[in-house]
Amino acid sequence: MNIANWLYQAALSWPERPAVLEGERVLKNYRELLQAVCNRAAELSTRYGIGEGDRVAIFAKNAPEYIEILHACWWIGAVAVPVNAKLHPKEAEWIIGNSGAKLVYTDDGNLFSNTPGVQETKVAAPVEARAEVTPPVTANADETAWLFYTSGTTGRPKGVMITHGNLLVMSLCYAMDVDLPRCDDHMLYAAPMSHGAGLYMLAQIRAAGRHLVPASRGFDCDEIIALAKSCGNLTFFAAPTMVKRLITASKQVGYRGEGIRTIVYGGGPMYANDIDEALELYGPRFVQIYGQGETPMTISTLSRDLVADETQARWRDRRTSVGIAHACVSLQIMGPNGEVLGPNETGEICVKSPTVMKGYWNNDQATADAIKDGWLRTGDLGHLDEEGFLYLTDRSKDVIISGGTNIYPREVEEVLLRHPNVFEVAVVGEHEPEWGEQVVAFVVAEPGASLSHEILEGWCKQEIASFKKPKRYVFIDELPKNSYGKVLKTELRTRLTSAG
Repeated sequence: MNIANWLYQAALSWPERPAVLEGERVLKNYRELLQAVCNRAAELSTRYGIGEGDRVAIFAKNAPEYIEILHACWWIGAVAVPVNAKLHPKEAEWIIGNSGAKLVYTDDGNLFSNTPGVQETKVAAPVEARAEVTPPVTANADETAWLFYTSGTTGRPKGVMITHGNLLVMSLCYAMDVDLPRCDDHMLYAAPMSHGAGLYMLAQIRAAGRHLVPASRGFDCDEIIALAKSCGNLTFFAAPTMVKRLITASKQVGYRGEGIRTIVYGGGPMYANDIDEALELYGPRFVQIYGQGETPMTISTLSRDLVADETQARWRDRRTSVGIAHACVSLQIMGPNGEVLGPNETGEICVKSPTVMKGYWNNDQATADAIKDGWLRTGDLGHLDEEGFLYLTDRSKDVIISGGTNIYPREVEEVLLRHPNVFEVAVVGEHEPEWGEQVVAFVVAEPGASLSHEILEGWCKQEIASFKKPKRYVFIDELPKNSYGKVLKTELRTRLTSAG
């Protein structure tokens, strides 16, 4: 089933319901949204030559048009390739090239004018086509709908093939385990629509609910508070660091969550004190989820009632967990040889579910490494307790999570190592109160060479996205290594802790 059928049916059933808002202003009802999607679908076909299976990239900030573009792609059987708007254009260009995208939507419309074989247009450019309203093309459950790029330990992103079937089951799990969508809800897109916030759009579409893109096109605490008061029934996804910032801002103005119905948090660790403080101010408005691109938004969930509960004997432990397996998910903890471990034994978190990706785009080896005997090896370490609650012990490899965004050390290390004056480098995460973690680079200079924070800051500014750049550099004579020559990052983290 083509996931775009949900929009088609919602618009036929409830044509006059408000659909898309920018701030408080209603831009389109469902009848108008359906017409806009059909117009864009016609433009993709006739003007840009996009057909079934072709990839269309979106490298832009959140925008009301984002919903139209995604559905227009699916309407004609094309594959959407949403790209993190915070990436450097060079990084986005690599993803566009790897996906083989024939068209890219951007904010400016001229970022990739010199990229061979790629057409480009503005997200907000007027659509000239005026099409007849028709249903979307038929699609099988195993056909790719969304190509989601997530970095791996090699430093190069991998394209996760998310199918129409994956999106269908993911959305049903949202309605069953996370939050039941309602037509009078305002789903707020303050977190990137290229990621979890955009994935959650689909359940809201099915309910013919409202989609609200803030005027700032991002996460602004004062704006969210104002929208909650004026619009009401806000539901949105936020990283734990965003929740912390919102609670801090709310305390400053005496706001206690009125108008917010549900905040779904995930994408990084939520510290116990932070969720306690949030619950004390806002009350039971919080749901936790744990997932990854390879099984989008669906590994485990801690429901609103479980987050807020203080009646059970082990409520404190439960609140620090990432919840129980989603309704559609089988969870196992496996040892290094694939053996299934028992309660409270730490191992790799493995998932079997209809939400698990089809595989990695043009990367059979990576797919085979990730999915064994039908089980997705997440690369994350954790354990299950006797009651089925999942606890994360560590994130995969040495990934740094800053503001809910994954930053992969090797990717940053490779950029720094390209500088002619850098001999060796190791990148680790350091705790930072507002963002969760910040990037720190330990750098060994070439003999006789000169390096400084300013030199490397300027270098990184030209090569990678701003959020990936090290926040500070520690210049040392040599990196600590074991007898096999492997850099001891644990020791480097200890140095940071000791120095702090």
